[in-house]
Amino acid sequence: MHGPVVPGLLLVALCAAAGSYCLLRLRSGSARARGAAGGEAVMGFGMAAMAVPAAFTPPGPWMPVACAVVFGCAALRGLWLVRGGAHHLHHVVGSLAMVYMALVMAPGGGHQGHTGHVAGGVPLLTGVLLLYFAGYVLSAGARLLPSAGGGTGEAVAPPVCWGARPELALACRLSMGIAMLAMLVTI
Repeated sequence: MHGPVVPGLLLVALCAAAGSYCLLRLRSGSARARGAAGGEAVMGFGMAAMAVPAAFTPPGPWMPVACAVVFGCAALRGLWLVRGGAHHLHHVVGSLAMVYMALVMAPGGGHQGHTGHVAGGVPLLTGVLLLYFAGYVLSAGARLLPSAGGGTGEAVAPPVCWGARPELALACRLSMGIAMLAMLVTI
C-alpha cells in the first residue's frame, strides 16, 4: 500500500482485529452465520496483508498474485453462495475489489503505459468502488444507531456470548468497509 507508515499500520491493526473477531464468530451461530464469518475472516486478514505499508515491508513480487488468487477464489465462492440469497453479493463485490487492488499493486499494474492506465488503476472503476463502499459504510453505520422506539417496557435479553452478538458483527463489517475505502483512496 502506498502512503505513510503509521496510518498504514493502523489500517493493518484494524483489519487484523476484524479478522480475529470473525474467527471468534466461527465458534457460534448457525452454519450460515459461520460460513459468513469465515469469508469475512479471510477478507479481514487479506486486507491486513495488503495494507502493510511498502515503506515498512516491501511486498515480494508474489504478493499481488497471491492476493489476486485468494480473493478470486473468494469471489467465486461468493458467487456460488449468491444462489442462496442476494446478501452474498457484497462479499463478491468486496472480493473483486481486492482482486482489482492486487492487480493495480502488481509491478507495472498501476504505471502509465500503452493501455492508458494511470497510477491508481482505472479512475472510473475506482470511483464506482468508492461510491459503493461509501454507501455500504453509511448504511451499516445507520443500522448500528440505536432505535428511537426503546422504552422501559422492553424485556431485557439474556447475555449473549461475544461471537454471537449481531451488533459486533455489524461493527466488524463497518470497520472493514471503512478500511476498504481507505485502501481504495490510497491506490
